[in-house]
Amino acid sequence: MLGTGAIANELTPEKKLQAASLAATCANCHGTNGQGVEGSAVTGLANLSVEYIKTNMIWFKTGQRPATVMHQLAKGYTDEQIDIIANYLGKKD
Repeated sequence: MLGTGAIANELTPEKKLQAASLAATCANCHGTNGQGVEGSAVTGLANLSVEYIKTNMIWFKTGQRPATVMHQLAKGYTDEQIDIIANYLGKKD
């Protein structure tokens, strides 16, 4: 299954692969396709809006939202990559 987010089914195969690759890094903590990990305190992403994910990723990146590791991870993404990840994993409206 390739993502469940807003753009998962609207991408070219190449862009879908890029989005899946970027979003795969989130799976370690947030579960496959953002579905969450049973017994984990870490939030699943699949039920969050695209805008919520984008906003919080930017806040992590800029240090506006404290975190244990997300602030370090978010700094590694461009704004475009954050947009791709959020659209790939975020809830469809």
